[in-house]
Amino acid sequence: MGTVHGKAFTPQHRQETARAQDRQHLFDCADPRRLAHFWSDVMGYPRLEYPEEMRRELLAGGLTEDDLLARAVAEDPAGEGPRFYFQRVPEPKRVKNRVHLDLNATPGRRATPEEVDAEVERLTGLGATVLNKADSMWGPYREYHYVLADPEGNEFCVQ
Repeated sequence: MGTVHGKAFTPQHRQETARAQDRQHLFDCADPRRLAHFWSDVMGYPRLEYPEEMRRELLAGGLTEDDLLARAVAEDPAGEGPRFYFQRVPEPKRVKNRVHLDLNATPGRRATPEEVDAEVERLTGLGATVLNKADSMWGPYREYHYVLADPEGNEFCVQ
């Protein structure tokens, strides 16, 4: 059972053999550490750095400081929220994302427009950019959300 616009619905069928799980969201980017810190702030996670012992081991194992800067993570210390992995790639983002994240301004319930606006204000203060605001009707239901971009241009929505 799921919900759409706050209304319960039951799927028509369910594949009982499905085993895939959401493990992490991976971002190709130019500056993994910066983007990991942005998404940590968005999600309310602590900003992560390599523990000193691990850093020493990695450097002793032949990696360079630049190698360490080529990867970063943002993860919920409780293990309940999504994990984000960031890897440096040489090419810039060129087109609109075909898949994006949808964030709820008030997890667990439908946010009011004022709550959505307040969350968008918080996110722009962290470095997000507003790309579009949607406020329209979809049949009898109000659609109210924003499309934003993170500091490297990856689109995401807040509702």
